[in-house]
Amino acid sequence: MNRSIRLAFALAVLPSMAFAQAYPARPVRIIVPFVAGGAADIVTRVVSQKLGEAWGQQVVVDNRAGAGGNIGGELAAKATPDGYTLFMTTGSIVTANQHIYRKMPFDPAKDLAAITNVASGPQVLVVTPSFPPKTVREFVALAKARPREITYGSAGFSTQTHLAAENFIALTGIDVVHIPYKGEAPAIADVMAGQVQFATANMAAAINFIKQGRLRALGVTSKQRSAQLPDVPAIAETYPGFENIGWFGLMVATGTPREIVEKIYRDTVKALEAPDIRSRFDGLGMAPVGNSPADFAKAIRDETARWAVIVRERKLVVE
Repeated sequence: MNRSIRLAFALAVLPSMAFAQAYPARPVRIIVPFVAGGAADIVTRVVSQKLGEAWGQQVVVDNRAGAGGNIGGELAAKATPDGYTLFMTTGSIVTANQHIYRKMPFDPAKDLAAITNVASGPQVLVVTPSFPPKTVREFVALAKARPREITYGSAGFSTQTHLAAENFIALTGIDVVHIPYKGEAPAIADVMAGQVQFATANMAAAINFIKQGRLRALGVTSKQRSAQLPDVPAIAETYPGFENIGWFGLMVATGTPREIVEKIYRDTVKALEAPDIRSRFDGLGMAPVGNSPADFAKAIRDETARWAVIVRERKLVVE
């Protein structure tokens, strides 16, 4: 009887094992829920190239912007669960959006499965170079003297860059006007052009513009200064304890075979360990992560619970 059970189990798992060994047999798509040029897009393109080389298949980056990442998230959640459509989520989409949007087109907890957190990094408070303040303290003083006159751009309502600004606003008590965009790149472009005065941009998207002098950085959202911007203070140097870290991780539609999820996880971790990838992320002020699907799923659940409290307290709701 035991031998029969073992044989039946082996026959049952053989198809999925064979599927995993053959994966991928055709191009793979990674949905990025924002326009090209932002941090999510940059991270995806760095990793997708390495995965394409490992798999011998094209890995296509598909930018689907809008609704704070929900448009891209819905496409990924409703895709065929075969591993050929991946989703590069940011932290806010699968931890905060379900509390912010009264009507979500998908349920992050039920419709998406975690693969791995790819990379994390801080935001940086940047202003247009002609803006008078040179420090965080001067910026806050000006904002308090001119309530509702200063505007800031973000990648969209409820995105990481918006929520980073909300955390800073709540901490300092300033009253500024939010201008949401469909992605981080156009928001940064308008800061450089002076159409909006500031942004709490992901460092990966802003660092080159800072080094070129097209943006002025007033502070980073990590507790310590960034090695890539050593002359830029941490906001915590002015407001002790302040910290806001963003992250970018791969997910896939629920129901995707476990063997496929594990293969994508292992191959992504291998890519993140490559010296050229680590060097590229380091230059962007980001750290590769590569945690397991189980650890990533737990981190998402924990962060979701924290955002439920924050969103309720600050009334960050979209009808």
